[in-house]
Formats: sequence, C-alpha cells, structure tokens
Amino acid sequence: MNAPPRLRALPRFAPLLLAGLLTACATARAPAGPVSGSAPEVWRSRGYGWLLSVTPEGLRLHHETAAGCHPDPASSSELKALFGTQEPGPSGDVRDFLAAPGETRYRFDRVAALPAGCDAPHAWSAPELFDVFQATFAEHYAYFPQRGPDWLARLEAERPRVSPDMEGRALFTLFAEALRTLGDAHVALVPDDASSDTLTYEEPATGTFALLEQEARRTGRTAKAVQKQWLGAYRDGVLHQVLRGQGHHVANQRVFWGFAAPGVGYLNVMTMGGFVAATEGGDATPEQELAALEPVLDEAMAAFAGATAVIVDVSNNRGGHDVVARAIAARFADRLRLAYSKWAHGAKDVAPQAFILAPTSRPAFHGPVHLVTSDVTVSAGEVFTLAMRALPQVVHVGTRTRGSFSDVLVKPLPNGWTVHLSNEHYTDARGEDFEARGAPPQRTVEVFPEGDLFHGHARAIRALADSLGVREAK
Repeated sequence: MNAPPRLRALPRFAPLLLAGLLTACATARAPAGPVSGSAPEVWRSRGYGWLLSVTPEGLRLHHETAAGCHPDPASSSELKALFGTQEPGPSGDVRDFLAAPGETRYRFDRVAALPAGCDAPHAWSAPELFDVFQATFAEHYAYFPQRGPDWLARLEAERPRVSPDMEGRALFTLFAEALRTLGDAHVALVPDDASSDTLTYEEPATGTFALLEQEARRTGRTAKAVQKQWLGAYRDGVLHQVLRGQGHHVANQRVFWGFAAPGVGYLNVMTMGGFVAATEGGDATPEQELAALEPVLDEAMAAFAGATAVIVDVSNNRGGHDVVARAIAARFADRLRLAYSKWAHGAKDVAPQAFILAPTSRPAFHGPVHLVTSDVTVSAGEVFTLAMRALPQVVHVGTRTRGSFSDVLVKPLPNGWTVHLSNEHYTDARGEDFEARGAPPQRTVEVFPEGDLFHGHARAIRALADSLGVREAK
C-alpha cells in the first residue's frame, strides 16, 4: 500500500486499527446499519472478497469467503475514501470503483442481492473463526509460493487444537504463530480495543532489525530503546556528517535535503506520508500530505537546479502512500514512462493496471541520480524504488529492499479481530515482480553494516557523495 487512507481496506500508512478480544465465541459485530431509501445495488469485487452495497444514501461493505459472509464495521464516509469514484466497466453490469482518478482500480460485477445470512446475527465459534481465517488466506494471499508453499497444509494440521470452547487467547496465539512464519511485513493480526494491551502480534525481525534486536539482547536493553538510539544516530549522521550542518530537516521531520558535497544534492525521504502533524481528527488524506510536501520539493529542486548529481536516499523509508511516491518520482521524470503495474490475486479477467510517471510542471531535476535503498526500505518506499528504476539517469545503489510491495488487504474477522495480508502483485517496467526478495541494487553499498550499525549509514553516504563530487570535478 498500499496501500491504504487505510480503512481504507488497504492500509499502507495509517496506524494499525487497535482492537481487542471479545472471545473466540463472540457475537458478530453489529453492521453499520441498513441504508434507507431505494433498494441497494450490490456489487461483488473481482479479487479482494468484497460485497459493496450502494444507494444514494451511502455505502456498506461485507466480506465474503467460502466460510461465510459478514459485515465490515466501516461507516459510509470511511468507505467513500476507498470507493468514492465510480467509472463504467466494459458492460452495464461491470463497474470500477476507486478512491480517486488515477488510483488503484477495483473491478466489481453486479449481483442480484447480498447472499443469505450476510447480516444475520451469529455467534461465531472458534472452529468457524478458524475456517474464516483459513479461507481468507487461501483465497487472497498472493505469495505462498515464495513465502510459505506448505503454509495452508501446516495451518490445517492445527485444526484438531481448535474446539468450540477454545479460549480467545489460545486462538489468537495460534493465528499469530502461523502468520509469523510467512515473514511478510504486510501480514499482521490486530486485536480489538478491549484487549490491545494483552494480545499483540509482533512481526519477526529480519536483516537490520534482527541485528538491532541482537544489540538489545547484548546490552540488556529493550528493542524499542535500541531502535530509538539507532534512529537518533541516523538523523544526526544525516544532519552533521552528510549535510555538514547546512541541511534542512522539514515536512514534520520526515524529509532531509541539502548538499552533501559541492554540486551533489541530497534528498532523504523517510516516509511516503506523515508530513502533516497528527491531530485528533485522524490521519491526513493523501491530498493533504501532498499539499504539505510539494512546497518542500519545490524548494529542494530549485536549489538542485545547478547540481551535477543528486543522491535520493530512501534507505530508512517505512512506506506510506503510493501517490506520494509517484509525486516524488515525477520530479525526476523527463517524459512519460511506465513506473510499474499491479493486479490483485484472484481478480479474474482484470488486466494489470499501469501507473505512468508524467513530468511535472513544478521544479524538477533531470540529471544523474543515485538512489539509495536498504532492507529497511519497504512498501510505498519500494514502489518509489520501482518508479525511480524506470528512469534511465538513475543508478540504484545500496542493498535489496524489504520485498513487501503489495497494498495491505485489511480483513476484519467476525469476532472483532483484523488480519492484514498481501494480495497484490507489483511488477516493474520490465514485468519483474520483486515481492519476497526485494528490488536489487545495481551496485551494492552496505548502508547498515553489521559492524557499524549506528554510524555506517552516514559514512556510506559521505563516501558516495565525495566520490560523485570528485568525479564531477575531474
């Protein structure tokens, strides 16, 4: 995520929906309420497992698998953040819904009515919840061949442990342990608010994050404390060693820019969103994020007008909105180019959707660019990597990205928990899919070396900038 404004069924950037356990035998949550007025149009998505009801008064969403149908608790206004724009399909009974023109397109077929029982109150037992969990992944998870070829068989082997009187905590633990084996940064299990303090899902640490956990164990500190120290060292290294105290740290402290060497511009973007300070009103929309970011990019690109090269550093980019990633990449595009394509697992007869980079009328830089990534670069940071790799003047350096490109498909379970999973394929301009393995650089530069986790990044960027400066001087 995409991604998702994430209900948004596809959250890339918004905080996870906090939730807690109601018990494994909880009664299904009350639906958002029937819409009044005319009978609803009902549409079934191709892929995604959605049933969307549409009337002039609003939208409702249900989730459908072979194990049953149940309502989504999202309000009509929340649903409009994902399905607010409608476009005609190839026939009258086919329609595309999307958040806004140019965003991810979801194809739906019209059906006569909701399946029987979608809104019927039902006390879901632990075995029934197991069936929904299993069916959700069987029908929508796109990367079993790469991440867990025998995962469904191993999950089925756990079925004898699941009984009607199974406690919620035990069922949550069973699901969480199964999900961790996938090693997917876009997979998660979220409890309800009531038990968010006692039931937690922790993503397994890999690569740089595993090294930080080792450091935490070695020094007797918490992983959170070590990560905080590491991020502080990263920030200080950029400001003092890379930019030598002459840089800018702006956009809610998510963007660094300046000159790393004479004639060598430096732009570091740490998230594809979050440029607007959080408020009680919730997360900023992508439009608000872009409104905050674009003036920052204008100033940076205007300053880079005379540069002989620019380093674009997303080595610590944690993702966000794809539209933000494309907007930044457009600052380096000299003409229309295919950035990437995407499609959903199980979306029958739906052609991949192409995303095109178009030159911007705002300040831009079309000279040589070195793009820096690492195994921390993830999600929309990786989508940005695909877009930049489509540009001929860009040299990709660093280490492989995380390998989690797909938007996050958010699936509420009928007892109040929520699962997140990867259900989309992203391919680069040459048709290659890097999910589960990451986009490889053209030239390897150890950005977070094991022997120098806290200061290796600044030293690596300093060396790259100096080499570019010397090269241009010669």
